Amino acid sequence: MTIPLADKNVLVVGLARSGLAAANLLLSRGARVRVTDLAPAEKLSERLSRLEGPVRLRLGEHRLGDFLESDLIVVSPGVPHDQECLVQARRRGVPVWPEVELGYRFLEGDFIGVTGSNGKTTTTTLIGELLRQAGRDAEVAGNIGKPLSQLARHGGGYRTYVLELSSFQLEAIDRLRCRHAIVLNVTADHLDRHGDLERYAAAKERIFNRQQPGDFAILNGDDTVTAAMAGRRTSKVVFFSRRRQLEEGVFIDPQGRVRVSWDGRNEPLLEAGEVRLRGSHNLENVLAATAAGFLSGVSAAEMAGCFRTFAGVEHRLEHVARIGGVEFYNDSKATNVDSACKALEAFREPLVAILGGRDKGADFRTLRPALEGRVRTALLLGEAAPKLEAALAGAVPLERCTSLPAAVRRAFALARPGDVVLLAPACASFDMFEDYEHRGRVFKEAVRELARQGEEVDS
Repeated sequence: MTIPLADKNVLVVGLARSGLAAANLLLSRGARVRVTDLAPAEKLSERLSRLEGPVRLRLGEHRLGDFLESDLIVVSPGVPHDQECLVQARRRGVPVWPEVELGYRFLEGDFIGVTGSNGKTTTTTLIGELLRQAGRDAEVAGNIGKPLSQLARHGGGYRTYVLELSSFQLEAIDRLRCRHAIVLNVTADHLDRHGDLERYAAAKERIFNRQQPGDFAILNGDDTVTAAMAGRRTSKVVFFSRRRQLEEGVFIDPQGRVRVSWDGRNEPLLEAGEVRLRGSHNLENVLAATAAGFLSGVSAAEMAGCFRTFAGVEHRLEHVARIGGVEFYNDSKATNVDSACKALEAFREPLVAILGGRDKGADFRTLRPALEGRVRTALLLGEAAPKLEAALAGAVPLERCTSLPAAVRRAFALARPGDVVLLAPACASFDMFEDYEHRGRVFKEAVRELARQGEEVDS
């Protein structure tokens, strides 16, 4: 699968985590590399220090000539593909690849791809755990874990790569082939970049582009957008469903058990209530992971054991602490309305919710049913606070806060013993934080500061 790059002029657009990995892989293959990033040098000093060879730099701006003079352009996920320099380069016939495409070209093995509006990280991580606990040689990569180019730079060598793939990564893939490809769900997200739901869904569906008849498309049968993708597949379709029994697929049976029915086999794995992850959305993630594990040859007993113990992923309904009888949960990864609704619906306890950040073009009115009768007060943060306030007025009491630590303190003051304080922003983080992980860390540190002030804490 390796491609010749020696003495080729390759432009890397964006020097974030994946761009750095791409640049170093290209250098190791003898390419002449230029990096362009809109950030100035002083903001990129740490990343620049990690480049493993001589690189030409264009920082603080993009110049069209750099794009048009390239033999190949590798784009970081955060760079829109309709950016004018990229549009003109494609018109000139210059190939434009996402970083995952570059890494894929230098790796051998089977690839399991996971995409969807919500649940990607949990499902990808869970599949990786299933395979590793079953003794399989597997690595998690892509939008989480290590960039594929970093793995390729160091030789790869894994039998299976489990990839979390975002719409930003999928919209320009070329030859990337996932033998098992999963679309968990499609709800309104990133409309500020894709424009409308149809184009966003089309980007997700590209995960199936290179599949062959012997490959598998794993689809959520309860989601109308993903279910409709089945009719366009040439690969074998496997549905999963939380809401209905399936003749073939993975589902919850009438006895409340996770069950697999496929290729003449019909067996239960475990009671749905034994799954350690909280929330009905996480049960759907388990069903999708079950399909991938089953098709990869993992036994029912091995999968059941993993589901009973898997506690989840940082920043996804992550339990942080119990202080004065109040539980604190961090779901900073709830960066869209649908994921925030699912986080809210995972709790039966009364809630104080922390919402807000940078709007991604969402209709915040759809939060109202998840808030009403469930949330004592919603605390609003960031650029989206005025829009949230207008959309949610009358549904629940609303208060604005100037910072996330201030919101944590106010939430604790409003909560009663037995309540839950939940960070589920329904927004991107970039107005106040580097990313959702930074936001989650700030939330957790603010909770720990409450504990240090003398309250009894059980974390």
